[in-house]
Amino acid sequence: MTSQIRPHDPQLLPAHLIDLMAFTRDHTANITFDIKYASTDNFTGQVIYPQARAFIMREAAQALLAVTADLHPQGFGLRVFDAYRPWHITAYFWEHFPRDHLYLADPREGSRHNRGCAIDLSLYDLTTGAEVEMPSAYDEFNEKSHLNYAGGTDVQNTMRALLHSTMLSHGFSAHPHEWWHFDYTNWQIYAVRDDEFEHLDRINAQAT
Repeated sequence: MTSQIRPHDPQLLPAHLIDLMAFTRDHTANITFDIKYASTDNFTGQVIYPQARAFIMREAAQALLAVTADLHPQGFGLRVFDAYRPWHITAYFWEHFPRDHLYLADPREGSRHNRGCAIDLSLYDLTTGAEVEMPSAYDEFNEKSHLNYAGGTDVQNTMRALLHSTMLSHGFSAHPHEWWHFDYTNWQIYAVRDDEFEHLDRINAQAT
């Protein structure tokens, strides 16, 4: 439960969110998944999601295919950590982790994740399957996660720059404090949602 009130603008419509895992299988894309909030391997140390799922607006999913096409000749694919996030989880983060507010969305405004327009990801090596090294770990909430952090190794900084430039070339924008976070274009026109993953499954099943 939360004392926060979810923002509601009747002029905004919910984005059409699709199952990114199923979409990836259907298109045999070089996208793998390590959904951090379905495990304790995240900044809370808690299991937040009941299932390891990833939903995102269809247009963003299609843009990710283009990203992987650009990365493939360079020997890399995408590893997804998080995508759509129900609003009540954003409220929970804000209320229970006040020291991390620089890195957390204010639930009074809602997150881009709540709209299904944001994705957290990194690169992996297509040959070894190993995640590449970045200047910080995912959810490492300190200056090492910032885009302007210059203290990483040459390889780490090069990998961060590759991810950044490739994502931006396909309609995404970056978060200045989180190298892993990207928002798809026009996220502002979509409504904040609080649907559980199972409800999204039902919506999509009814649409087919």
